[in-house]
Amino acid sequence: MSMIDDAAKDGFLDWSNAFKFDCTARCVTKADEAVSANNHEDAVKLYSAAIALDSSRHSLFAHRSQANLGLKLHAEALYDAEKVIEFDPSSYIGYELKHAALHETQLYDEAVAAFKIMLFKLENASDPQIKKLRQKYGSQSEVEDAIRKAVQSYLDSAPLRLVNTSTGRLCDRHAQINSFKTSIEYKQLLSSSIKHPHLQTESIEKAVEMYFRWVMLSHRWENEEPLLHDIADKVVYDLDPVGTMIKLQNFCKITRDAGYLWAWSDTCCIDQHSNSEVQRSVNSMFVWYHNSALTIIYLSDVPPLSQSGALAHSAWNTRGWTVQEFLAPNVVLFYQADWTLYLDGRSPNHKKSVAIMQELEASTGIDAQALVAFRPGMAGAREKLQWASTRVTTLQEDIAYSLFGIFGVHLPVIYGETKQNALGRLLQEIVAQSGDISVLDWVGKSSEFNSYLPADIAAYRPPPFTSPFLSEDQIHTLVLSLQDAIVVKLASTLYSRLGNLTAPRFGNCRLHLPCIAFPVTEVRRKRSHEQMTYFTFQVKADGLQDMLITTENKLIPFSQAKSTRQPYLLVRPWNRYDLELPALAGDAQSVDDLSELESFSDEYSSGSSEDNEPVDSEPHSRALSLIVRLGQPFGALLLAQQRGGEYKRVASDHNITAQVKDLTAVHDMMDIRTLEIL
Repeated sequence: MSMIDDAAKDGFLDWSNAFKFDCTARCVTKADEAVSANNHEDAVKLYSAAIALDSSRHSLFAHRSQANLGLKLHAEALYDAEKVIEFDPSSYIGYELKHAALHETQLYDEAVAAFKIMLFKLENASDPQIKKLRQKYGSQSEVEDAIRKAVQSYLDSAPLRLVNTSTGRLCDRHAQINSFKTSIEYKQLLSSSIKHPHLQTESIEKAVEMYFRWVMLSHRWENEEPLLHDIADKVVYDLDPVGTMIKLQNFCKITRDAGYLWAWSDTCCIDQHSNSEVQRSVNSMFVWYHNSALTIIYLSDVPPLSQSGALAHSAWNTRGWTVQEFLAPNVVLFYQADWTLYLDGRSPNHKKSVAIMQELEASTGIDAQALVAFRPGMAGAREKLQWASTRVTTLQEDIAYSLFGIFGVHLPVIYGETKQNALGRLLQEIVAQSGDISVLDWVGKSSEFNSYLPADIAAYRPPPFTSPFLSEDQIHTLVLSLQDAIVVKLASTLYSRLGNLTAPRFGNCRLHLPCIAFPVTEVRRKRSHEQMTYFTFQVKADGLQDMLITTENKLIPFSQAKSTRQPYLLVRPWNRYDLELPALAGDAQSVDDLSELESFSDEYSSGSSEDNEPVDSEPHSRALSLIVRLGQPFGALLLAQQRGGEYKRVASDHNITAQVKDLTAVHDMMDIRTLEIL
């Protein structure tokens, strides 16, 4: 009887085990379907039911751990991961799940440790297929190296020192990096990056940017601003809130409250006693403002609840450095004296505020497009100098140094060199790099650096000389009046010679200027009974209409009839761009154009063309159009010859407007020279 009972018992056990296995399999199948449908809640219930039926299978705990992660039940997911490790310590799966659960609970150090064990398990697996999985992941050292490179690349264009708005401490580059390496952001980045099969460079760079992004302050310096030594090794928030220290503290608090960790102010973030640091800072400041996440502009003299127009009258709007501090950034916010936002308190970027941009455009003369999306460089040099012509700086050299970034130049910073020298070096660099002679269009006193340059940037305040506009029809009509064959031949020759001129260049403070020269034949002083600091002269020159020139210089009166020496020249600086000539050498089209004109000129020289034959080919039309433009009024410059044959510019307090006498007298425009000007 007992034997029958044992047999029945064994059969019952077999049936029971089969039933449990079948039920477990059904639960797992349904749970897997729930996971596929993103129904993690049902999946957890079904995996739990399966575990209740068979708690010896570590794969069930692994599946439930993943489902719990989907529900963000991180503690439960971690429990299941530990059970997987308990059941099979040699498996990598439990440690992979443990890393995921610990990462989601922000226990990043423990997560990285679990991941390192997982990699060890993969490397030492006996199954070749499992061992091959190790290739899917990078190593911790590889990720750390990628992060280090991303940090270095980002900080290459960042300020050298920044205030940590969380701690209130001033940090140099080394301290900034150490702060990052001990931060929760670094640990999170390391933990999330090591699990990817390939280094996620873009996500690493984005995380680095989010941590290190900084906010710049633009403001008007006041008395006794806190300097570097005043806040070094101190907590900004703990210092006495008096005077301008309040400004720094409020700036840091607003930056912190806006979600930014790093803040920069020119008062305390530059070591003014280090020449090399000042040099680097001045040449990098435009880039720092441009790359900033936000620039806060503090208007200390604009009271709360001010109406539109207060910004235009702020002292901030008169300072030299503030031009680049506004043009460079992409995002700016204006704050009033009480640290409330100016006008538009809801806008995250005042460059998108129409009212504020219109106010700035009207008060600065800078067009709205440049205010919103400025790009540094040499283009429009004369206009940029005019923007700065009404600005003032505390240190005289800064009026030039503050423009380095706007023009995209890097030059030595030499405090004590004088304003004229600093401005002269900047203008010399502009001409040398761009060949743009519009910077020579100014009125006022000549610089000691070079007579062709102004002594003060205020010389650019008057608008540049503008030739009268000619429509296409007017040009065509005048071209038709110049169809005489000799005129066409001379025009073609002139076109070719001007096209072959080199760009103006500076060397050893001497300007080598290509120009069309008109020798002065007579200078007579115009009598006046008033006591004047300026003198007016009647001037005659070959090929030009008579004119009056007013200058503080006493010109030497002379006439061609009484003197063999001609000490003065009136010149038209050559600017191929203004006159619509082809581009400089290197442009294949320009070479072809000049060759055609030279060929045509040679034909005339050999007598192959008949006199007075009308010519309407495109090259000749361009040459005649050039003569029409040269015949219009232009801004002339007066030069005085020196003993060594060089020239100096005779400055005038007004633009010297000159015009040729006879449009058909092309020979009067053929005196083409490159003059050396001191």
